[in-house]
Amino acid sequence: MAKFIFVTGGVVSGLGKGITAASLGRLLKCRGLKVTSQKLDPYMNIDPGTMSPFQHGEVFVTDDGAETDLDLGHYERFIDENLGKYSNLTSGRVYWNVLSKERNGDYLGQTVQIIPHVTNEIKDFILKNAENADVGIVEIGGTIGDIESQPFLEAIRQLAIEVGRRNCLFIHVCLVPYISGSDEFKSKPTQHSVKELMSVGIHPDIIVARCDKEIPDDIRKKISLFCNVSSDCVINNTTCKSLYEVPLMLHAQNMDDVVCRDLGIEKKADYSTLADWSKMVETIHARSGEIQVALVGKYVKLHDSYLSIVESLNHASFVVGKNVKIKWVDSDSVTDQTAPEVFAGCAGIILPGGFGQRGVEGMIASCRYARTHKIPYFGICLGMQIAVIEFARSVLGLSDANSREFDETSENPVIDLMKNQEGVIMGGTMRLGSYPCNVTRGTLLEAAYAKDCPKKTRDGSGNFVINERHRHRYEFNNDYREKMQAAGLVISGTSPDGTLVEAVEVKDQFHVGVQFHPEFKSRPNKPSPLFVDFLKACL
Repeated sequence: MAKFIFVTGGVVSGLGKGITAASLGRLLKCRGLKVTSQKLDPYMNIDPGTMSPFQHGEVFVTDDGAETDLDLGHYERFIDENLGKYSNLTSGRVYWNVLSKERNGDYLGQTVQIIPHVTNEIKDFILKNAENADVGIVEIGGTIGDIESQPFLEAIRQLAIEVGRRNCLFIHVCLVPYISGSDEFKSKPTQHSVKELMSVGIHPDIIVARCDKEIPDDIRKKISLFCNVSSDCVINNTTCKSLYEVPLMLHAQNMDDVVCRDLGIEKKADYSTLADWSKMVETIHARSGEIQVALVGKYVKLHDSYLSIVESLNHASFVVGKNVKIKWVDSDSVTDQTAPEVFAGCAGIILPGGFGQRGVEGMIASCRYARTHKIPYFGICLGMQIAVIEFARSVLGLSDANSREFDETSENPVIDLMKNQEGVIMGGTMRLGSYPCNVTRGTLLEAAYAKDCPKKTRDGSGNFVINERHRHRYEFNNDYREKMQAAGLVISGTSPDGTLVEAVEVKDQFHVGVQFHPEFKSRPNKPSPLFVDFLKACL
């Protein structure tokens, strides 16, 4: 059976539970352990798929097509493991499953209650996610004291008894405020948070004290004394220049040793892998100068809406040795007239995914400006569809070319609805998850992936076959395929059967659009090749 580590948070949200969990996962992988991660979210949505990016931020998509919380992106980037549908569980999904079982008669007429039916459903998800792992790290969303979190806390309390306390560890991440006026660190919020946690039957084994400055030893000892944990179990979590420093910071305080000691794990660390991570951090700090890239989106007021794209740009910047400065551009602000001013000083333009009609014309104007001024352009998902629409309008002369999503009456829907998608409800009906893509030889797409693509992934014609993740509903309309190719649009990627267009390019410049989301598989030490080549083109 796997060992379990449960990460809870107190005082306020946004303290970095996810980064703490992900960093610990990286450290445990250094010991040769198979690690998996999971996020339990208290909100009542079935999944984040239909939630507003302005409220929730990015929806992270797994290989098996689950629409999940953005924290799963942090997990994958740190532990370098592909997660799946059991890695994210919401209250909505729990109650949906329980009520479906009740309607089906699975409970044989029992009175359905929070305990045991809801808590059992949560425990089943936790156990399924860790079936093939040595260690399952589980983050509980929200903070201690939230009403909606109570079933999750009760479930992990029960699970600790069932699997044995020796196989279970509780980590509590909470705030230690620094009052600059009196030059004091305050431990009371942590003490009260731990008290609240203990009131539901959970005693933390490790306390991660979050503060912008390093907490003095006397405050750590005070937290140790009042919260009844060993002094080496109070871990200082200060703000780092880069997220990827956090595993090294935790390791310097022996957090992974403490965790292994308390869980009875005897495997020694392979510090060579940690040394590689350390060298990567040195590379991050060695960057000099900067590249300014315009990110033109619909949801730029909340930068977390494009978190994986931001991180992928950072990963690529480690390779090119330059810092990336993102100019956040609301697509509503761009027209053919404003584009020269908006993009002044920008070395490249990136258009990410999105849904709905708002801001689309600004995206088309941005794409047109990039193409006509030969500014490197990288379109992702909607950004690829925008490239197709702009090409059809400007090069083919189809002035009303559009996507069926934005104009149902268009006589030239160059982007159209997927087959079998008419009349469906919104949630979970898109092309989701990992799909293969045949890459056309002699294209920018092939040049990007050729560096790391092994020979076994070529098809019978010698083309590359790659796998990337999707999240979209509309496709390139094949009725316009020959016309566009004749006019100079390069189809650089298709589905294996050739029916779906996965990537397009414009000749003689870096103007690339991909229907998939390469940002979801980028890692700090294995950056997405498309992002690397985009930044190289910007240079």
